[in-house]
Amino acid sequence: MKNLLEEIRRCEVCKAHLPLGANPIISASKDSKIILVSQAPGRLAHLHTKAWDDPSGRRLREWLGVNETTFYDPINFAVLPMGFCYPGKSATGDLPPRSECAPLWHAHVLNQLKKPQLFILIGGYAQKAYLKDATTLTDRVKRMNDYLPNYLPLPHPSPVNHFWMRKNLWFETEKLPAIKRIIQDIL
Repeated sequence: MKNLLEEIRRCEVCKAHLPLGANPIISASKDSKIILVSQAPGRLAHLHTKAWDDPSGRRLREWLGVNETTFYDPINFAVLPMGFCYPGKSATGDLPPRSECAPLWHAHVLNQLKKPQLFILIGGYAQKAYLKDATTLTDRVKRMNDYLPNYLPLPHPSPVNHFWMRKNLWFETEKLPAIKRIIQDIL
C-alpha cells in the first residue's frame, strides 16, 4: 500500500487542467475500516495537503461523531476521492472532480484493502460511481438503510450545501444519530 500511495501522490496525469497544479491527496491503510469516497479536495485541503482540512471536514467529523485524531488515522478512515487534486472553481462552487483519477487508481487501492467494513459515499459523484442507480442523492440519503451494510450515502457537508440542509431537516434529526451509531459500532 505504501508504494501505491507514493505513486498516486506523484501522479500528474491531469496537471495541465488543474489551476493550482497536481497535488494528489489520498490516505489509506491496508487495514482501513471505513472508506470515505468523496468529490475532490477543496482549495484549503490542496494548500495544506490534508484532506478535509476545512469547514466541510469539520462538519463531516461532527456528522460521524469522531474527533480529528480518530478521523485522520488511516486504519479508521481511508480517504479515496473521485478526483485526488483540487479541480478549480466554477461560478457555483468547486468544479467537478477530474474524470481520470477514479478509473486510474480506485481499483488498485481497493485491491490492497484487507476488509473494509463500510464505504461512505459523500455527494452525488461518489454515489453515481459506486451505486449506479437512477435515483437522486436526496432519495439515497433518505433510504440509506437500503444501501447498508456496505454503503452509506451522505450529502456533501460543504457550507455551500446549506440549501439542501434547510430543505431536508429530517437529515439532522433522523439520520445523523443513526450514522453516528453505525460509525461507533465499526470503530
